[in-house]
Amino acid sequence: MLAGARIELFLPACRNLKEKRAIVKSILGKLRSRFNVSAAELACQEQWQRTVLGIAAVANEWSFLQEQIQAAVRLVENHPGVELIRADTEYYD
Repeated sequence: MLAGARIELFLPACRNLKEKRAIVKSILGKLRSRFNVSAAELACQEQWQRTVLGIAAVANEWSFLQEQIQAAVRLVENHPGVELIRADTEYYD
């Protein structure tokens, strides 16, 4: 089974790309270390206050997979300096 999440974020405090990239790098590092997921910035790389992150995970149990993706989305949502615009999740058999 496979699950994925697409997360759009607003970064209100960022005034340049350097600040944005520091926040994105921190989020991606936490996702990769705390959960067994792949994570990357998907879009808006050149915009200061916006980003789109992608998360993907594979497991053999639906319940575990759903818990992991939901926990990963919560981690991103609760990260300092970010506001969640939208989070879409998809699950595949």
